Order: sequence, then C-alpha cells, then structure tokens
Amino acid sequence: MEHSKRYRSAIQVADLTKDYPLNEAVEILTKFPKAKFDETIELSLRLGVDPAQGDQMVRGTTPLPNGSGKKVRVVVFTDDPAKALAAGADHAGLADLMAKINEGWLDFDVAISTTEAMKQVRTLARVLGPKGLMPNPKSGTVTDDIAAGIKAVKAGRVEFKMDKTANIGVGVGKRSFTSAQITENVTAVLDAIAKAKPASFKGHYIKTAVISSSMSPGVKLAATELNKV
Repeated sequence: MEHSKRYRSAIQVADLTKDYPLNEAVEILTKFPKAKFDETIELSLRLGVDPAQGDQMVRGTTPLPNGSGKKVRVVVFTDDPAKALAAGADHAGLADLMAKINEGWLDFDVAISTTEAMKQVRTLARVLGPKGLMPNPKSGTVTDDIAAGIKAVKAGRVEFKMDKTANIGVGVGKRSFTSAQITENVTAVLDAIAKAKPASFKGHYIKTAVISSSMSPGVKLAATELNKV
C-alpha cells in the first residue's frame, strides 16, 4: 500500500514512461517523496554483451568524485595488523581474522589483502566468494600499499560487476547529496563502464540505464546519454 502511494506521488512529478537527459533525470529523482531514512541512489544498467562468453565479462572499480555517502567497514589480511589499523582498517590480522571469519563473522563491507597473505586467504574463497567479499587484484583489494587501498575504499570507490543476465547495479550516492553530486557520480560510473567495454564486443553496448533511490520508482536515462559511451 505504502509502495503504491509512493508511486502515485512519483508519477505526479514526472512521466515515468519517458526517458530523460541525466541532469533532468536527477532533478526528477530529487523531487520524489522521501523515505524516513537517507536512501541510496542506484544506477541500474542492462548491457548488450553475452554473459555466457568469457571474454565479454564486464567488471571493474571507480572512485566516486563525491564519495558514496556510505560508511565502509574494511578488514585487512596482513602480517602487520598494527600498520593496517593505523591506516584506518576496522579490523586487521591473518590467522586470527581468518579463524573468526570461518566461524561465521562477516561484519565488514570490503576485505583487502597483501599479496603475501593471499596465499592463505585463498582458503576462504568458499566463504567470501559467494558474498562478493573475496580480495581481488582487479578490484584493487589485493595490494601491498595497504594505506592507499584503505583510503580508496573508504573515500567511496565502488565496484561494478555484470551478473549472469548482463545487468549491473551500482550505488552512486545518497538522497542527501545535491543534484550536482549525484550527476557527477553517475557520470563517473558510466565512464568507467564504458572503459570496461570488452574489446571483442561489437554492437549496442549499454541498452538501458535507470536511476532510482531505495524507495522510489526508476527514471530512465535518454539514449543520447548512453550513446556517449
């Protein structure tokens, strides 16, 4: 009931069957009825690539110019936990941290590992892999510059990864952000996904893109926005 009431209010703001330039879409989103909490803004994309083709996987990371607005809890697998904690890690360690995770503790958002520690951390793949928490060199979470890794993640670096149906969803900020901040963050993510276009793919890369908040309907972005990609 609450959802339909919210939708009826939203369609008084704009025609949701149409698509809009990015700046207009963001303005529409900011005029939708707000929830009682600071909703996350999400960019959802449908790609034209074939998920069954191994060489057409789309994934990567990008910093958000204005951060994500989310507090990111970071654990670091390292032989020097004191250094990682001093650099801003929420938890750090190796054997002790691994044992805690094997017992079911997963109260963190990102895991970072040194190259050396990964030799042992690999044994956690069955636990961390399905949760999307496994450190990975491609996403910058296997690194020997732990301080830089922590800083990048805490500042609002986001990871994007295409699912089995060629869709990508990325958090790009909060409702409390200004329209300009949301627009800049969306542009940064679109640019990063454009750069991640598989070299072997020929065709219509980004089919559709929609921005929404946690409790709002989506606003479609105009094809002209996507043709820049």
